[in-house]
Amino acid sequence: MNTTIRELEPKALWNNFADLNAVPRGSKKEEKVIQFMVDFGNKLGLETLVDPIQNVIIKKPATPGMENRKTVVLQSHLDMVWQKNNDTDFDFETEGIKMYIDGDWVTADGTTLGADNGLGVAAIMSILASNNIPHPPIEALFTIDEETGMTGAQGLQGGYLEGEILLNLDTEDDEEIDMGCAGGIDVTATGSYVEESILDNTITMRLTVKGLNGGHSGMDIHKGLGNANKIMNRVLYETFDFDINIASINGGSLRNAIPRESNVVLVVPKAKKEAFENKVEEISTTIKKEFATVDGNLEILLDTCDITATKTMNTHSQINLIKAIYAAHNGVYRMSPDIEGLTETSNNLAKVSVADGQIKIECLTRSAVESSKMDLAQALRSCFELASYEVEFAGSYPGWQPNPKSPILGVLSTIYSDMFDKKPNVVACHAGLECGILGTNYPEMDMISFGPTIQGAHSPDERANIKSTQKFWKYLLEILKNIPAKA
Repeated sequence: MNTTIRELEPKALWNNFADLNAVPRGSKKEEKVIQFMVDFGNKLGLETLVDPIQNVIIKKPATPGMENRKTVVLQSHLDMVWQKNNDTDFDFETEGIKMYIDGDWVTADGTTLGADNGLGVAAIMSILASNNIPHPPIEALFTIDEETGMTGAQGLQGGYLEGEILLNLDTEDDEEIDMGCAGGIDVTATGSYVEESILDNTITMRLTVKGLNGGHSGMDIHKGLGNANKIMNRVLYETFDFDINIASINGGSLRNAIPRESNVVLVVPKAKKEAFENKVEEISTTIKKEFATVDGNLEILLDTCDITATKTMNTHSQINLIKAIYAAHNGVYRMSPDIEGLTETSNNLAKVSVADGQIKIECLTRSAVESSKMDLAQALRSCFELASYEVEFAGSYPGWQPNPKSPILGVLSTIYSDMFDKKPNVVACHAGLECGILGTNYPEMDMISFGPTIQGAHSPDERANIKSTQKFWKYLLEILKNIPAKA
């Protein structure tokens, strides 16, 4: 880590972020960071507890003179997305994130940074540890597993929190205040196929799609970015006539990340190798032109494989797979008719795995409207069932219904206008924030979300803006000073 990160202002926040990023904290692998937070709370002498689902709650009394203000829940999630470039040698389970300063930004060396949602966590830690920041009674809620199912938020039971206001510190544009978000559901298709022995006079080759930007499957889905699984499938579809046989497919890594890379091992008749190579080059040129503006570093590579395949998919299963993926919707499904510029419903065709006779296709479907979410999920089910795959829905979570009349929204909007001489952008987002889920057990809690500017979340290009983080910190402190009194 570049030690000068610890010298950035505000020092308390950046030092807590550096300490946090030294602890492995991938989704569903949060044991170490949970203990880290428990130790942090206990060291401060604050009431610290872990609920049955393993969320951490730390409570801090109000500073003198603010005891009569409404209790505020400060909420962020502990887990981060683990993504790295293929050529980056890094073990997320044992190593801390290697951060450095790049101009006006903090980023990581070939991996995700963890600013989503580590900067929110670090800000809350800084308030808990402070002795000179005015604030009302605080309940710090650190949830687990936000990125792969929101199981922490879903498992939080009523009765643990008394706060009347919740500040979720998990958005990625410092000019925005979020008052709503999308819900989501995991759609998974599985199938099997009969493996066949390869024919004589064939050659094993590897087809690779890489160099895409990827990104957050909610916040970035409207940008028209390339999806490695769809691009790879298009190349395979265009080369049916060359009698290729697929040995394996490995595309994408996480449901909530737009897939950046895909690799296919296939077998090609030696007599058709040159014609196949020419066709791949032709279609690759076409695709790269289409994505030149948004994904200028896209590469589609074909080379002789360093392994020799011994088994491949049978032809019927291969045709079914490629046509099913081609037909499966990816990207924006519907824009909101009520909020200009908001993606209402989308799907991310996130992962495709084919090997050893087994097929698995994983999607994340999002929508601000429950009926629209299920409409798209059923469309995907129908597509995959036509290919004779089993389809499972799992991990469904609700959206967060926007409330333009929210009292805390009014407080934040006024403070923002006074501090920065302009109105904030009050929005709903297409990402999955935890507010809607938390509201099921705390329906009277007034919720709002905001945060510093982060770009490239869920990808190795993730970076956090330094000046924006400073702005976010000052804004947060002013909000805490202006929390209304209890009724």
